[in-house]
Amino acid sequence: MIAHGNKIKLFCGNACKELAKSISDRLKMKLSEAEVGKFSDGEISVSIGESVRGCDVFVIQSTSAPTNDNLMELLVMIDALKRASAGRITAVIPYFGYARQDRKARARDPITAKLVADLICKAGADRILTMDLHAPQIQGFFDIPVDHLLGVPILAKAILNEPFIKEAGDDLVVVSPDVGSVGRARQMAQKLNKTLAIVDKRRPKANVMEVMNIVGDVKGKRCLIVDDMIDTAGTIVQGAKALVEVGGASDVYACCTHPVMSGPAIERLQSSVIEKLFILDTIELPKEKRIDKFITVSVAPIFAEAIAAIFGDLPVSKLYD
Repeated sequence: MIAHGNKIKLFCGNACKELAKSISDRLKMKLSEAEVGKFSDGEISVSIGESVRGCDVFVIQSTSAPTNDNLMELLVMIDALKRASAGRITAVIPYFGYARQDRKARARDPITAKLVADLICKAGADRILTMDLHAPQIQGFFDIPVDHLLGVPILAKAILNEPFIKEAGDDLVVVSPDVGSVGRARQMAQKLNKTLAIVDKRRPKANVMEVMNIVGDVKGKRCLIVDDMIDTAGTIVQGAKALVEVGGASDVYACCTHPVMSGPAIERLQSSVIEKLFILDTIELPKEKRIDKFITVSVAPIFAEAIAAIFGDLPVSKLYD
């Protein structure tokens, strides 16, 4: 039985320092001391700079690009804290990398999301706090409790304050970029009290998408595409193009929880028909990727509330009431 620590301490790796600072500010406390770097040969180096004995420790680290480095930082930090006699360790992972490898799509495929879950548990984490896993069943890959936060309510609250929502009125349609994202888009449609449409597509190969048709009436209407992540932006850009050229939509907006933005994503989005893209800061984008189309909404408030609830042994589900 793990004893509840009488002190709370926040640590962070190099993946999302800005978000970690915002969370600590919301909790009115300082980030604890830790040096996280590399040795000359590339091995991860971690040095915890203060006592954590018996403490309730939260390690804030997205496993975004460089994915393997950030994952190893998380694992080594957890191990260091465990060996330093921390009372309880919660891995706060705003963006969980490898989440798309959650099943065997072909013969001899690995299930890497399960492997990563096992590594985090084996390192010594007692609990996971994350947001919008690509596949919700990944929660079952962990042998420890998982608190799964939702991005849609945060995005919906921010979008409701935007002028285009009031201007659009009943002419706004929420759009799912594919069949797999219908549940998430439906949640947004309910939050905004709008109708739903779907981009029906097929994918000949990885990161290549071919639109087939639009399910729903978008002619002359403003559309809001909802997805959990944008990687190379091929899906969302082609979907937006189809809404205008095939469906006859007047304007296209978009939102996502995790702005992965790899490869040609920024160029594609910059030249796309998408007017504005609402993103959450679960992944820290470098300055060169922060274009004018992006409207960033912080997840620091909800993560700070969740951390406070976990520390106080209170239900996290109440945060959405």
